[in-house]
Amino acid sequence: MKNPFRPISISLSPNTEKDDVRLAKQLLFQPGKWIKGEAAFQLEKAFGDYLGSENAVSFNSGRSALLAILKSLELNSGDEILLQAFTCNAAVNPIIWAGLKPVFVDCEEETFNLFPEDLQRKINGRSKAVIIQHTFGQPAETEKILEICRQNNLILIEDCAHALGAEISFAGEMKKVGTFGRASFFSFSRDKVISSVYGGMAVTNDDNLAQKIRKYQRSIGYSSSGWVFQQLLHPILMNKLILPLYGIGGKYLLLLFQQFHLLSKAVHWKEKRGRQPGYFPRAMPNALAILALNQLLKLERFNLHRQKIADFYFRELKDSPFELPFVREGTKPVFLRFIVRTPEAKRIIKQAWAKNLLIGDWYTSPVAPDDTQLNKVGYVLGSCPVAEKLAQETMNLPTHINISETDAQKIINFLKSLSTP
Repeated sequence: MKNPFRPISISLSPNTEKDDVRLAKQLLFQPGKWIKGEAAFQLEKAFGDYLGSENAVSFNSGRSALLAILKSLELNSGDEILLQAFTCNAAVNPIIWAGLKPVFVDCEEETFNLFPEDLQRKINGRSKAVIIQHTFGQPAETEKILEICRQNNLILIEDCAHALGAEISFAGEMKKVGTFGRASFFSFSRDKVISSVYGGMAVTNDDNLAQKIRKYQRSIGYSSSGWVFQQLLHPILMNKLILPLYGIGGKYLLLLFQQFHLLSKAVHWKEKRGRQPGYFPRAMPNALAILALNQLLKLERFNLHRQKIADFYFRELKDSPFELPFVREGTKPVFLRFIVRTPEAKRIIKQAWAKNLLIGDWYTSPVAPDDTQLNKVGYVLGSCPVAEKLAQETMNLPTHINISETDAQKIINFLKSLSTP
């Protein structure tokens, strides 16, 4: 019988299964394996093999991986990096930390991805690189953006934090995202395609750039044992205590554990002000690499499940007033989350949470989280009107491995019960 207090959730340790919890427990009592070991190299090899790249370099987060890429490109202070609005500050801050300037480009209303025409308008003599984000696992219009980069001598970097396993038809064959630009980066944080609580990877087919990224990785060292301990506790406490008791106080336990630094937050308060926490950038610790390897082995099953749940949502909501995801021809998304749009998104999310249906609100600001100080990360209100509109109208439904079709049906029943969506 399903625990009535456990929520149907989108982001609270969504990918964690029993074997992940068991593995975290074992590692918790093996501190000799926390920092150094062979797992990071094994993860890099397996990840590179999956993408067809010889150069995959691991870090303790996707933002550390992006910072490593930017530092290794040896750009000049104040050079401009173009990236889309409707993103997370984790994609913006490494630009600032590298001494560069973020320039925000508006996004397409249909796909939530970077709008090539606005990109073209915002390129100038100081522009050096473009970061394209495959938002929610939907591949961006990569071929067109790649051509714009070639015409303007710009470096293309792919933000694949949401999109591990997504594919694009290119030159007559399907290619995985993360293989188109000069470099790409991936995230293994707690609510991504695979999860090791924290973790990330920088990938490049440029051997010279790879050597510089590897040198940077070796120079930055590792996070503390206390930080690794926090991350190992996360899947254990979330799945054994917080989620089972969520409806009767588990959410307050989560806040308490974070307050006493037993659990880490996904975004540090400094990041909301454009500042750099002390634990970024760092290399991938051995223990988290072990967790990530275990998840990588399950990637195909995870993404097949996401597709199955997405197909269910498409069928059940096809005649609803909600605007459903647009899938561009020639792409294979991974549906990290299933996105629906409505002007009533904020009201509906609030009502759903009251029923223990924790549907998501990525993103409620053009640079998320919504308490990010936009001026500190270089965003000017009004500069990307489509992104700002989407931030008010977007809600997302869970597709992860712990969401059954029965759970998805409960969400559908709730949405259909609304009198004015």
